[in-house]
Amino acid sequence: MLGRRILTAAVLIPLALAGLFLLSNDAWGIASAIVIAIGAWEWGRLAGWTSTGRILFTALILLSCLLASLALGHVSSLQDALPVATWILALGFWLGIATPWVLRRWQVRSAPALLIAGWWVLFPAWLAVWHLQREPARLLALMAVIWVADSAAYFTGRTFGRRKLAPLVSPGKSWEGVYGALAGVAVYFGIVEWLRPGLLAPGAAVLTLVFLEAVVILSIVGDLFESWMKREAGLKDSGSILPGHGGILDRLDSLTASLPVMALFVWWTAGRPV
Repeated sequence: MLGRRILTAAVLIPLALAGLFLLSNDAWGIASAIVIAIGAWEWGRLAGWTSTGRILFTALILLSCLLASLALGHVSSLQDALPVATWILALGFWLGIATPWVLRRWQVRSAPALLIAGWWVLFPAWLAVWHLQREPARLLALMAVIWVADSAAYFTGRTFGRRKLAPLVSPGKSWEGVYGALAGVAVYFGIVEWLRPGLLAPGAAVLTLVFLEAVVILSIVGDLFESWMKREAGLKDSGSILPGHGGILDRLDSLTASLPVMALFVWWTAGRPV
């Protein structure tokens, strides 16, 4: 299993970096839409839909991506309004729906409810990753926040984990892992600030760090939400397309929750002293 994980990562990481830095924004949007479409197919599996239902939902996600790209490319008044409104509503979904869904362990089997939830999980994340790729280095730095948090949580939890975070949702996660994730991101932010001194004013640096720590908490909600969906479906992984890692959703669960709010923060701070 470890060998397969390493081999898969060794293949995917260079491909992802090449796409991030070498593809045009339109080509990146198409590539990331394909990835999100695979995630949509896996979501249908978690929802317990038939092949027809999964195909229709995947088509809905792809159609949403296509219509958004056409609207943003041809209607100048939507270039800010559509993405920002989508990300604000996505933040509302993660805070107002997904969080209580996990905390109260809602057992939702309604197809319309799961379709709407799946759309809000996937489409805003695609819109964010497409938008942010206009500055590839910044997108990489933002996604690295979640990767650092996940890694720090894993190793801290394995070493010091005693108190379970949500044993009925994801038994392997601990409060110590959460603290490790927050500490790891603080260290990561400090290293970036040290490597690029003066990049942010002191007040802006504090605001940015507070924001990133809040994003870590939101990413944990995304992780737990997918874990609960898998538990409800009786599945260990969302899919098997990534040997040793599971499915696309297994790798993107934290990012689906965090990317929209990251994009919202980037938009809000554009042209501001922060």
